[in-house]
Amino acid sequence: MILGMAIVLGKPGVDGLSKAVDVLREWQHDGAPWQLHPGDLGWFWRFGAGATAAAVRTWSRDGRILAVGLLDDPEGNLLRLAIAPAAQRDEELAQQLVQDMTEPERGVLIAGRVCVEAPRDALVQDLLLADGWKPDEPWTPLRLDLTEPVKDPGMRIADIGPEHAHVFAAVLRASFDRSTFTDERWHAMAAGLPFATARCLVAYDDQDNAVAAVTVWSAGPGQPGLLEPMGVHREHRGHGYGKAITLAAAAALQELGSSSALVYTPSSNVGAVATYRSAGFQRLPEIRDLCRDR
Repeated sequence: MILGMAIVLGKPGVDGLSKAVDVLREWQHDGAPWQLHPGDLGWFWRFGAGATAAAVRTWSRDGRILAVGLLDDPEGNLLRLAIAPAAQRDEELAQQLVQDMTEPERGVLIAGRVCVEAPRDALVQDLLLADGWKPDEPWTPLRLDLTEPVKDPGMRIADIGPEHAHVFAAVLRASFDRSTFTDERWHAMAAGLPFATARCLVAYDDQDNAVAAVTVWSAGPGQPGLLEPMGVHREHRGHGYGKAITLAAAAALQELGSSSALVYTPSSNVGAVATYRSAGFQRLPEIRDLCRDR
């Protein structure tokens, strides 16, 4: 820690998003505690660059970003954090993060019930627990090592470009009950900085129906990539298409040079956990947001 250098809370603006994405890429490595991935920003980018910039917060010392947060909820009550590896136990940073997250006038989290997703071994977790924050429902992260060949998915997989954005959007809407994903949001997402190293895939059955979809996000060669989102059309479930599209996602990340593939899902979604495990993913220790009700 450099004494005398204040921690500065910032909103990067559209022009500053590239720096936030770059540091998130740098902080990803195998064995690191689960935290915000550049692909999370990429998926949020479906709402546009302006909305993404408005949802991002940075904490910097002497011009160097030490933490990046994404307000990943329409109501502004969920902050997902990534912290530089060397700053996970930085006391000054942790205290500043807690102060900024607990005082609504600082423009991070709203008053009332709010939640924070932070790396499990970071000091900020200890401070929030000491301040009375409580663990929320468990989520299960899963990981697939990509140093070995990935199994063939056994069905036709298409790499989706702009001309077939409507196909991807339709499958996604049919996969999630409250999905509002549209062709326009696909194009907004594809215009985002993280999409330069991302792919959208759709799986087709023997009757040429589009039955499953996934987006994969690379953080760069030799670093873990992310699946977000993955869905199976509600009218085509129970045929192994989730496993197939997951294998296709892993193969795409392998082609992009990723060291591993990461995904996470609520632990209560036992079907999703089983699907990822059937594709060879290994369960990692559960993670929980920390929430405050006041």
